[in-house]
Amino acid sequence: MGEIKVSPDYNWFRSTVPLKKIIVDDDDSKIWSLYDAGPRSIRCPLIFLPPVSGTADVFFQQILALTGWGYRVIALQYPVYWDHLEFCDGFRKLLDHLQLDKVHLFGASLGGFLAQKFAEYTHKSPRVQSLILCNAFSDTSIFNQTWTANSFWLMPAFMLKKIVLGNFASGPLDPEMADGIDFMVDRLESLGQSELASRLTLNCQNSYVEPHKIRDIPVTIMDVFDQSALSTEAKEEMYKLYPNARRAHLKTGGNFPYLCRSAEVNLYIQIHLLQFHGTRYAAIDPSMVSAEEVEVQKISLHSSNEQEEQ
Repeated sequence: MGEIKVSPDYNWFRSTVPLKKIIVDDDDSKIWSLYDAGPRSIRCPLIFLPPVSGTADVFFQQILALTGWGYRVIALQYPVYWDHLEFCDGFRKLLDHLQLDKVHLFGASLGGFLAQKFAEYTHKSPRVQSLILCNAFSDTSIFNQTWTANSFWLMPAFMLKKIVLGNFASGPLDPEMADGIDFMVDRLESLGQSELASRLTLNCQNSYVEPHKIRDIPVTIMDVFDQSALSTEAKEEMYKLYPNARRAHLKTGGNFPYLCRSAEVNLYIQIHLLQFHGTRYAAIDPSMVSAEEVEVQKISLHSSNEQEEQ
């Protein structure tokens, strides 16, 4: 078990991509941790926001693949923020610090909710060029925890971890999914009490997305057909909220498809970002586009043909 942590890909990632720590708030205990990889000339990169249990390195397979194709990607780990407005303000300051005017956001679960809230927060002076929402939700009330959200800060770390682990898949799983869960459990163990308590607070405090403020942003909704922490109702709500969104469905992948179905996830990310090639919002080095784009279109065509045949 724990195959991912000792895999050559993960070790290569850790040895080649440095983890940076940045403080943008007056409170110097609020530290953003991030991996920034790919060509610095790109001014509209793809930024990954993790779920409650995740650290920045849960997206290492996306970083390795996408930078290899010429994209600039940044994977983040949040400081301790206790409300959505505070998070959005801190994230805006981080983008200012990185000198990034607009970005594409890939948000997983809580990360997806925060990505939508940030797009909503900056709607008058837009900072989000597009959204990829993976197993994401638009209303925190789906977790039925809004009444406990204000007490997470009091709970010891082991209780908070137990709450998070309760949403992980159980029962028989294929080896890749089992490895993905093992890796996420390991990442969860690395988070301190205040990090976990603040993330659970953001995940559960009463809030919802106001779609009219972000309806013009291109969206891809990525979700799975097998067991995940999201209910069918929550998924349906997302489809209703974004009727024009592209849909990226994975037959399997559970809560963490970016770990256990990384090739499919990476393909869907490329397809999403294709629409910006050749514009100032491209997340890819222009010199890498032609061959890469043709290859993606071939794979995309082949995959859609296969789906039609099934």
